Amino acid sequence: MNGVPMNNAPHLLTEDRPEFERLLDEALRDGTILTALQTPGALTAEQLRTKALLAADTVAAAAGAEYEHYTRLRASLRSAPPPGRHGESTAPGLLTQLRSGNGGAGLFPVLTVLTPILAWAAALVLLLLGYALRAADPDLPLARSVLTAGWVALAAGALAMVVGIVGLILTALRDGATAPGGADPDLTAELADARREWQHALGRRALLPYLHAHLHSEPALPPVVPAPGSPPPPDFSSPGYSSGHYTGPGFTSPGAEGLTDPEGREPRTAAFTGPDFTGPGYTPPAFTGPDEV
Repeated sequence: MNGVPMNNAPHLLTEDRPEFERLLDEALRDGTILTALQTPGALTAEQLRTKALLAADTVAAAAGAEYEHYTRLRASLRSAPPPGRHGESTAPGLLTQLRSGNGGAGLFPVLTVLTPILAWAAALVLLLLGYALRAADPDLPLARSVLTAGWVALAAGALAMVVGIVGLILTALRDGATAPGGADPDLTAELADARREWQHALGRRALLPYLHAHLHSEPALPPVVPAPGSPPPPDFSSPGYSSGHYTGPGFTSPGAEGLTDPEGREPRTAAFTGPDFTGPGYTPPAFTGPDEV
């Protein structure tokens, strides 16, 4: 069984992870682990627990042979039909014979409850009547007969109560010896042994060595699970995204061109030249006198 390769060990099932966490907590309370946690540079108990939970399949692989045997027996027990499902046993007992055919309580339980009550009620009536008759006439034979019947009824009620108690105890012992759900008791006992073997191997051969080996390792960070409805984180590896560096646009200041540098940051001194004005080349008309008009 112990020769099973580690890489062929079955993965830890979801239903067994609470048991893994319980055994992990027990291993963290081990004396050797508590002493090692006091050494300088060692991880804390919570950090060790986080690392072990994140590597649960790897840790449990050290006890993979026992775990495979345990899960195989458990699957066989779940798939096996319980005995007696399609009929009663070949030698039914008294309780089975007296049980109701439609699944009710049956005759025997009813008798064990009603017989003591009816017998004690009859005994009370007979004893009261008998003592009343004897008080009226001590020599009356009827009084003695009624008193005798009353004491007999009282004894019968007590005997019926004892029989009912014994039947209840036998039924409890029979049900306690039967596996839950009517399963095979031998297979159930074998499954319990396999479960204990896996727990022992997981604690001693898997968890304790792992905790000792990772006492001075780097702490593991649990995966961050985003809250429901929160936006997804930015994808920095997407095409077209280089970095968050921002450069200002190359604006030029309003006004005449050339007042700033090409990036619009440093001002320049504008080079103005005076306007080149010349006279309007106007000549007056050449009038000489009225005789020329």
